[in-house]
Amino acid sequence: MGRNFDAIKAHYAGSDRGDLAAMMAPITAETRWTEMAGFPYAGTYVGADAIIAGVFKRIGEEWTGYTFTLERLIDGGTTIVGIGTYSGHHKPTGKAMRARVVHVWDVDEGRVVRFEQFTDTRLVADAMR
Repeated sequence: MGRNFDAIKAHYAGSDRGDLAAMMAPITAETRWTEMAGFPYAGTYVGADAIIAGVFKRIGEEWTGYTFTLERLIDGGTTIVGIGTYSGHHKPTGKAMRARVVHVWDVDEGRVVRFEQFTDTRLVADAMR
């Protein structure tokens, strides 16, 4: 496995531990992070501060037990693909959510250039209603 694969594997390991610093280690000031249209945090965020504020902080404020369970990590050299499942409970509604997800990472020398998320946004939105 290469440096790019190892960087993304470490990101997911950090996520499992709740270690935001480890998760953000491969992110640069130029990283473009896209959450899918229809997802509650949809949009493209550039750089660690924007990603944390636009995605991770909001998830932490609005969900209990929100997790991404990685089931498969595919090494495509400069493109790494993570396949798994989101789950959690939406705090305001108390409803549970479970949705399949694919993350596509474009990575150069262990640094994330671009991230894009693909998920069933309706399952997430239903938990929030």
